Amino acid sequence: MRNIVLILVTFFWFSQLATAQSEEKKTANGPEITFEETVFDYGDIMLNSDGTHEFEFTNTGNEPLILSRPRSSCGCTVPTWPRQPILPGDKEKIKVTYNTNKAGAFNKTVTILSNAKNSSSVVLRIKGKVVDTPAEAMPSKTETSGAPVNK
Repeated sequence: MRNIVLILVTFFWFSQLATAQSEEKKTANGPEITFEETVFDYGDIMLNSDGTHEFEFTNTGNEPLILSRPRSSCGCTVPTWPRQPILPGDKEKIKVTYNTNKAGAFNKTVTILSNAKNSSSVVLRIKGKVVDTPAEAMPSKTETSGAPVNK
């Protein structure tokens, strides 16, 4: 009988320990990053125009969020990010600038690394198509009946 009680007490103690650990994981402290959007489509954008977009995010955790250096998929995409810690509840922006000096379609990414518990890396994506500016045409005279036209 004594062994059965000892086994039951041991089993009860281990089950309480396991429950406490799972509760601790659910309420773990730490920063969390939540973006308003992670993909931006420029659509058609004119050659040599402003290719800048700002991705807004919030620290939804309960500790300061620190961003590491973002990495872009090529040199034509330049990210600018806040270097100071983002306090819980604060909103910030990551500015991504695409160089629009070359016509054609593009699909670029910027990878954001941080100390966020929910997602230590987030991929932001910009896409669109750079189109040539339309050629400016001077109005031309059309021949009509009436006034003489010099040729």
